[in-house]
Amino acid sequence: MRNSKVSYCKDKNRKEEHPTTSFDFLGFTFRPRLTKTRDGKFFVNFSPAMSNKAGKEIRQKSRRWELQMRSDKSLEDLSRIFSPIIRGWINYYGSFYKSALYPTLRHLNTILVRWAMRKLKRLRGHLTKEVYWWGGVAKRQPDLSPHWKIGIKPTAGQWEPDELRGSSPVLRERRGEVPPRHSPT
Repeated sequence: MRNSKVSYCKDKNRKEEHPTTSFDFLGFTFRPRLTKTRDGKFFVNFSPAMSNKAGKEIRQKSRRWELQMRSDKSLEDLSRIFSPIIRGWINYYGSFYKSALYPTLRHLNTILVRWAMRKLKRLRGHLTKEVYWWGGVAKRQPDLSPHWKIGIKPTAGQWEPDELRGSSPVLRERRGEVPPRHSPT
């Protein structure tokens, strides 16, 4: 039999200090969290979100899939195999505070990047190029992975190369000269 303890459900009405103010149950951690009302005001609410232990188990399970070793499969094959599982995680753990699920879903993107680096020879050794390539795939085919639909797309930064910035970088040759096509004149 497990040890049990009493947790104080601290929220905007119960403001006392106690040693235990959270507990885990069915893969969720219940604890005081900042919540926003419909009219934009914030208050403390005692509510659930995916527990750290559940996130760790999901990451371990996704590592056991060994996606990076399945370079014989196409992206569509991987989607057919793993999308139902990922969708189930999103539906279960995303019902409360979906943002607690985001780091785990980003981990899935990291695993997919490793898969593509083994699958596509032109991207090997170019992690940034790989991540941008994945971002393009996620934009063109958001239905391939359920976590892309909720906005967890692979990105290497906040901007696409040379698209959203106002200027493009000036590339220099070895001796420091500006190549003719990039010269300011």
